[in-house]
Amino acid sequence: MRELDVAAALRLVREQAPLVHAVSNIVTVNDCANVLLAAGASPTMAHDPRETAQVAALAGAVVLNLGAVGEETAMVNAGQGANRAGRPVVFDPVGAGLSHLRRKVSARLLSQVKFAVIRGNASEIRALVQDRAAGSGVDASPADRVGADNLSRAAALAGELAGRTGAVVVLSGAVDVVSDGKRALALRGGCPAMARITGSGCMLSALTGAFCAVLPGDPFTAAVAAAACLGACGVRADKLGRAKGTGTATFRTDFMDGVSLITPEQLEEALDYDWI
Repeated sequence: MRELDVAAALRLVREQAPLVHAVSNIVTVNDCANVLLAAGASPTMAHDPRETAQVAALAGAVVLNLGAVGEETAMVNAGQGANRAGRPVVFDPVGAGLSHLRRKVSARLLSQVKFAVIRGNASEIRALVQDRAAGSGVDASPADRVGADNLSRAAALAGELAGRTGAVVVLSGAVDVVSDGKRALALRGGCPAMARITGSGCMLSALTGAFCAVLPGDPFTAAVAAAACLGACGVRADKLGRAKGTGTATFRTDFMDGVSLITPEQLEEALDYDWI
């Protein structure tokens, strides 16, 4: 596969229908399961700590969502089970800087689980790097908004966490930054409406797991493919909504439809990035 061949990555997801084990939060668990199904993958959302290690070993990839902070043992068991089985693990540090508990659980996960990809907004990534409060809830603070004017700073932040953890870091924003500590790119796509529905970030992390499952040796391309896919589907849904005069509820449906309908060729055409 050539570098950043996102079309081939999507074909593999559709052909292989990988099993993705996600320990997610109650707010977005249904969204995460459905976006995986829409993409062509197969979800399992097991969260009992007595079985998560075994389920993780059977899956193609594991996604751990800090929104399920009460499932700390389940997440650790799943992550370590996946590590032992050689399966890639994705970490979504939802609200990582929101509370002492989330910072403690994040630190434990980072120390006890090897991650292939870490995906969060700028405030969440900053909280992991600095181990302190950052942001408000699950949203990036205004000072952490990523745009064309501060890409170098965002890339440095993502690169620092990537260097510490060995993971590919996806810093999501108006422009997404993807870094493995040695190289970084700015990925354009998506639309503001994606921030007005619950779970768009969680869905991106879940979808990243599907791409990691079919590209276990190339988490960088997997992360770019997942972000480009959801960004393209967001743009499509936004255009449909404007044409129909509909709101966020219809946007959610059109967005999910887009994930099920996007072709590898459309994904390749939508890919828009620059190396930083």
